[in-house]
Amino acid sequence: MEIGIVGLPNVGKSTLFNALTGAGIAAENFPFTTIEPNIGVVPIEDVRLHVLAEKNKSKKITPDGIRFVDIAGIVKGASKGEGLGNKFLGNIRAVDAIVHVVRCFTDDNVVNVAGDLDPINAADIIETELLLADLQQAEKALERLAKPAKAGDKDAKAKYEALSSAIAGFNEGKSARVQKISEEILNEYQFLTAKPILYVANTDEGNTHPEVIEALEKRALEEGAKTVVLCTKMEAEIVELPPSERAAYYDAAGITSPGLAKLAQAGKELLGMTCFFTSGPTESRAWLIPKGTKAPKAAGKIHSDMERGFIRAEVYKYDDLVKYGSEQELKAKGLASLEGKEYVIKEGDVVFFRFSV
Repeated sequence: MEIGIVGLPNVGKSTLFNALTGAGIAAENFPFTTIEPNIGVVPIEDVRLHVLAEKNKSKKITPDGIRFVDIAGIVKGASKGEGLGNKFLGNIRAVDAIVHVVRCFTDDNVVNVAGDLDPINAADIIETELLLADLQQAEKALERLAKPAKAGDKDAKAKYEALSSAIAGFNEGKSARVQKISEEILNEYQFLTAKPILYVANTDEGNTHPEVIEALEKRALEEGAKTVVLCTKMEAEIVELPPSERAAYYDAAGITSPGLAKLAQAGKELLGMTCFFTSGPTESRAWLIPKGTKAPKAAGKIHSDMERGFIRAEVYKYDDLVKYGSEQELKAKGLASLEGKEYVIKEGDVVFFRFSV
């Protein structure tokens, strides 16, 4: 699953991507520096992995990660093809969720294509283009359904009515996220404004415009979305430091939780993912899977043979391990269980899969 990083030109998308992945992509003061989407996997640092590795004397620690796609800046008129709009909208359509980077900093050396420092207007420009794209798609689908619906096709009639309602909402400026659109319609038409969204308020060092951020946070709450506040420029600079020096830099800046760590965790939540672990002398590893995944499918994340030949899963909770100290103690207390094909993997499960092929 992937998260697309979107926003107007020059808001800090590529700088954020550089910080997230350490990729050496261009982050220059030019609206269309990023024309092909850049993809990077950002590891989620998890202290639980290190605890498991220590207890099981693992030789290797492997975190899982979130795939981020840096999508070039959208401009007003993108839904009509302005500024390579069709290409960019197609890239957005291909991702599972959206991180919308909004400029909340002033810098005379970086052109502000939106003019004033107005995060609501900037957010509206992106949202409007996505709404217009959804509106066009829905209207075209409605035209195709008109004839069979009129002829009495029940399925076509139901879709026609659902799309008519969605179109009315789009015309009122309501995204698919806030409309009550059925899962069937959402799955079939994949509206851009139905994708989960997270706002990133890109600030300057010292956060000199708190009122701007407050306005963005209020807007996000109205959509049921969250906001992560960070300075992409500073985060990118810190990533270039040796790991041993980064903590001191954060302390000097008065930052208790690095912005990138917060963003990676927020990305996990945005995608609706949960994390389980496998751990032994060879390796302690984290695995991200969609919430609600059953044990065989989770085993398949590791290897397809494990899903195909699944027998059972031996499961204990990370928190129980920390509390009682060892896997042997958990077994003695009945806190390690054998689970079958219907077991739903939960956050923090430590699992050993039994299989035969």
